[in-house]
Order: sequence, then structure tokens, then C-alpha cells
Amino acid sequence: MPSLSPAPRLVATDLDGTALRADGTVSSRTAAAFADVERAGAMLVFVTGRPPRWMRVVADAVRHHGLAICANGALVYDLHTERIVESHLIEPEVLEEVVAQLRANVPELAFSVEYEGGFAHESDFRLGGMDSKAVAGLRVGASTLTSRPCAKLLALHPEMDPDSLQEAVQELVGHLVTATHSSGRALIEMSAQGVTKASALAALSSKNGIKPDEVIAFGDMPNDLPMLAWAGTSYAVANAHPDVLAAVDHVTAANDDDGVALVLENLYR
Repeated sequence: MPSLSPAPRLVATDLDGTALRADGTVSSRTAAAFADVERAGAMLVFVTGRPPRWMRVVADAVRHHGLAICANGALVYDLHTERIVESHLIEPEVLEEVVAQLRANVPELAFSVEYEGGFAHESDFRLGGMDSKAVAGLRVGASTLTSRPCAKLLALHPEMDPDSLQEAVQELVGHLVTATHSSGRALIEMSAQGVTKASALAALSSKNGIKPDEVIAFGDMPNDLPMLAWAGTSYAVANAHPDVLAAVDHVTAANDDDGVALVLENLYR
């Protein structure tokens, strides 16, 4: 396992598919490794596509310490106070144009939006992840969906390849929003133009006097690529998307084998 000296001042890690196991839990080994980071005086930041309302299991595992960059950089969430402390939203007029362009050019798309508090979705949007197990979110029409600013716009296609769908979305509306994907489904996640995991992490690091070469980052999917490129040291877990595996400095064990913990134990224990 490569060793860095001195140990990084900031650890940035994705959650689903990276630090979390396939069932969405934080293993006891990974929770202990996160505690090692904080005891060493380094900053631990969770950088995720998840909305704040999906952060409870992680907050509990780290005793509600630290910050989370949520919704692919659109929201910064304080795990201690359980409050959003910074937001970068897509404005309604941009939402309307993006939905109109995609609807006209990519048949069968269904849309949902993630607001600062809660979410809404069209009736034919098939919920996944934690939302599929809970009665939450409003079923609304497109005009209501785009009527107020949101952190993230999601577009779901029933059968397209995710990489192909992202290429299409990028060509159509890449000048209006920042598009990526992370779930394995044909589900494109769109943030305000220029908002990525990297932009939010860079701003947070700058506020704390931390340089990119003092940061180590972990990820597994295309939405992690900007963050992994920005960080001085980058790791993919073994189960990562091929584009991520090709882009990083190092590869660690898979998420179900505590790959992130393996690296952190070497650095901070």
C-alpha cells in the first residue's frame, strides 16, 4: 500500500460504492478508520451525490462530526447541526429550458428534482435507492417541478446505456448545467453550471488553507472524476467504473472489502 508522508490534511471520500458497503452501511472497520483521521487532526469530508436527507446513517457512524458535500457539490451539509450551510442551485428558468430540450430530443425521459429540503418527481419517474423504500416526495407535473430553484435535476431513461445517455445530455444541455451519473442506471444527475464535487471541495479546502496536494480522495463513479483529478492523491476502489480506474493514481480494495479503510489505516494509525 503506498504511503504518503506527511499524511494528508484532508480526506475526501465518496460514499455509495466507495466507503459504504453494497447494502449502504458503514462497516465498523471503516467507521474506526474515519475516527483515526479525525484523531490525527486531519479533516474528513464526505463528498457524495446523496442529498442531505440520505445522510443519517453516515452521520450516526461518525457521531455527527464533520461536513458533507452533498448533491454532487450543490449543497454543503453540517453533520453536527444537520443543516445546509451553503448551496449552489439551478434557477427555474434554466430548469425549464433543460427539461424542454431533453424532452424534445430524448424520448421516454422522466424527471425529478432535489430541493434544499425534500424532492419532487413526475409520476413516471421510477424511484430508486432509499427513496424506493419510503413514501416521500411529491408527484408533480413538469411545470411545478421546475417552478423553484433546486440542487439537482435528475433525468431517467428506462433502457439507455448510462454513458450513452450522458453523452446525449452533455451535447444537448452541457452549456446550461453540469451533467454526470453515478448509480449504474440510466440516470443523469445535473447540477448548476460549473458545480461539481471538485468545485465544492476546492472552495472548502481553500477556506481552511489546504492545498490540493494535501488532499487524498476516494471514488468509484464518473461523478467522482472532477474531485479525483483535483486532489493531490486519488484512489479508486476495485469495483469502480472503468473510466475512474483509468484516471486515478492508485486502486484499493473494493467497497465491500473496506478498501477506503485499508488506505486510511496505513496513513493515520
